[in-house]
Amino acid sequence: MNALRVTGGRVLRPDGSVTEADVTIDRDAGRIVEVRDVSADGEAPPDADETLDASGSLVIPGLVNAHTHVAMTLLRGYADDKPLDPWLREDIWPAEAELTPDDVEAGAELGALEMIRSGTTAFADMYFAMDRVADVVDRAGLRARLGHGVVTVGKDAADARADVEESLAVARELDDAADSRIRTAFMPHSLTTVGEEFLREGVAEAREAGVPVHLHANETADEVDPIVDERGERPIAYAEDLGALGPDDFFAHGVHVGGGEIDRLAESGTAVVHCPASNMKLASGMAPVQRLREAGVTVALGTDGAASNNDLDVFDEMRDAAMLGKLAADDASAVPAGAVVEMATAGGADALGLPGGRIEAGAAADLAVVDLDAPHLTPVHDPVSHLAYAARGSDVRHTVCDGDILMRDREVLTLDAAVVQERAAAAASDLVDRVDSA
Repeated sequence: MNALRVTGGRVLRPDGSVTEADVTIDRDAGRIVEVRDVSADGEAPPDADETLDASGSLVIPGLVNAHTHVAMTLLRGYADDKPLDPWLREDIWPAEAELTPDDVEAGAELGALEMIRSGTTAFADMYFAMDRVADVVDRAGLRARLGHGVVTVGKDAADARADVEESLAVARELDDAADSRIRTAFMPHSLTTVGEEFLREGVAEAREAGVPVHLHANETADEVDPIVDERGERPIAYAEDLGALGPDDFFAHGVHVGGGEIDRLAESGTAVVHCPASNMKLASGMAPVQRLREAGVTVALGTDGAASNNDLDVFDEMRDAAMLGKLAADDASAVPAGAVVEMATAGGADALGLPGGRIEAGAAADLAVVDLDAPHLTPVHDPVSHLAYAARGSDVRHTVCDGDILMRDREVLTLDAAVVQERAAAAASDLVDRVDSA
């Protein structure tokens, strides 16, 4: 066994407890072999070929960014302070119309670099040129569920059908890529930006292929009302009618869910990805996270794209989710620290159907080591509280995915940070020039 041992730190266990322990990883298998309390007696642990020092640190499962558009790092700060619909139609979609595959790759590299540095080891991405995103995931060493985003509004029937077919083709062709670290999904953008006939056809084909469905749902009132007015039913009922609810499916946002929709989600096993920073920035509303969790819905966390956040730091998302969840419930005890940490780890892995999210024997070796030696993390009365309310992505010291060290002592090993940032800045500048000239 090619063994890596993370030693000298405290470990966040699946039950939320924290113990002083060493984590032994089989790098060939990409699995955790043992989590051994330092006080444990008995047989000595196997020799390690390499160690990661976690002294003064907390070892946590790698964070999961369960909904993003990672190449939108190129549009970070490009268009701010507008509601969702005009923001999309007036700013984002015109810019995206000028994107090239090279742009998408440059933006995806920048996003991957940002996520590795902040302890994220897995993410779900809905965007374009997904073959190039898959190449980035492979090089970066991350884990991902990828899909081509479908939008049919404003397109003729032939172009709309081609968009659906591209999403299905991407789902078939990229699944199991990057040594099985990439899985895929059929990803129509939303229930209002994709026509009904195309949704029905695409979902049916996805079901035949055994491919999950991921889409935006109930993000704003303006997205809910047209479906209610035209169909006499709420969006989640419409999705159920389309066959788009199931235990492998996951929907982004879920802000405006009501009228029995939470029960439908729970009964079907469909997960919801909460994106609190994006929902606040676009004034979309406050998702009823406490009610979703109490009903048994799997809730994960996502940053959404960097154009509406404006970063990919899941630590920020944990804090926002806890704070916003209390406001939404009008209850300071709602969405507590342990809940948001679970949403950012095991909940995210479960929602995406990816390994990881837990530090225990047999689990995928996806983890981050958070340095607790900082003024804003002193004293450490409760390390779980610190993860939810005080820690930052910049506190991450090491990042490991599938048993491979992606970052050691804050140096990313799989990507050249200077080259990635220079390339992305140039791509963003060129993109804006093209948009202004269009």
